[in-house]
Amino acid sequence: MAKHPRRNRKSPALRAAFQETSISPANFVLPLFIHEGEEDAPIGAMPGCYRLGWRHGLLDEVYKARDVGVNSFVLFPKVPDALKSPTGDEAYNDNGLVPRTIRLLKDKFPDIVIYTDVALDPYSSDGHDGIVREDGVIMNDETVYQLCKQTVSQARAGADVVSPSDMMDGRIGALRSALDAEGFHDVSIMSYTAKYASSFYGPFREALDSNPRFGDKKTYQMNPANYREALIETAADEAEGADILLVKPGLPYLDIIRLLRDNSALPIAAYQVSGEYSMIKAAGALGMVDEQKVMMESLMCGRHPDLLRASSCCGAVRHGAQVVKYSRGPAAIPALHAIV
Repeated sequence: MAKHPRRNRKSPALRAAFQETSISPANFVLPLFIHEGEEDAPIGAMPGCYRLGWRHGLLDEVYKARDVGVNSFVLFPKVPDALKSPTGDEAYNDNGLVPRTIRLLKDKFPDIVIYTDVALDPYSSDGHDGIVREDGVIMNDETVYQLCKQTVSQARAGADVVSPSDMMDGRIGALRSALDAEGFHDVSIMSYTAKYASSFYGPFREALDSNPRFGDKKTYQMNPANYREALIETAADEAEGADILLVKPGLPYLDIIRLLRDNSALPIAAYQVSGEYSMIKAAGALGMVDEQKVMMESLMCGRHPDLLRASSCCGAVRHGAQVVKYSRGPAAIPALHAIV
């Protein structure tokens, strides 16, 4: 036998010596679900995850994350219904939940990296990522105008990276121009470049109470059946000034991550979303799989050198939702974007 690959697998030391991929807490962005209350509220569809009281529970979670080496966080707000409107104006309230949270975190932890979600769905009474016309059409340019104001508000509060997840056309260029016009030249944009209209998002929408009140998001999010279309989005985002490209969901779309990696020199982020997390938790609770090992394996897949190489892999974006407990080492860090 000319080839004998098992020789390099015969002991733990040899396997470790030849391991091609590793992950670290530094590779992850931790999703933080926040709400206006003081108490943490469990998220039923995501066991082990909570809507954090925006002060005490939030700070405790960040302390724990930093203890194991996680220093990047992305904020997702649950907005009270009374503050929602058809145009999502609360999204750019400088004294709203997200700007207040950013200021609090930057005051307590000046060196952390804060990512923000840019989209109207948490603030919209219609539950869509954009403004809805009377006939049900999601209006593109009118939405982008609102997103520019939201982005500047987040940057003014101290956000390091803004992450538009809305999938409106032309929004990256508009956001870059808006940030630069206000002097925020160093605020990065992580674009949800290939965000698919996926069924894996269900638990996340429960967490934020952001389900669309009618219809679906298929007129702006990508068709899961489409592969080459991701190249169109990639070319547009690069030309408009994106700093990081994100694929969401992550694990079901490893081919898209590879496609972007082969066609862009920008960092690529992968989002392990709420549905992926909840499936692993459910199977683990039933004893069907070893939850910890499966979680680690699912995160490792996105870090394979041939997929991501120098890119960051978040088990967060944005960008898909969240996850698990902390343990020493990279284990069980909530999954979002894997650079994110």
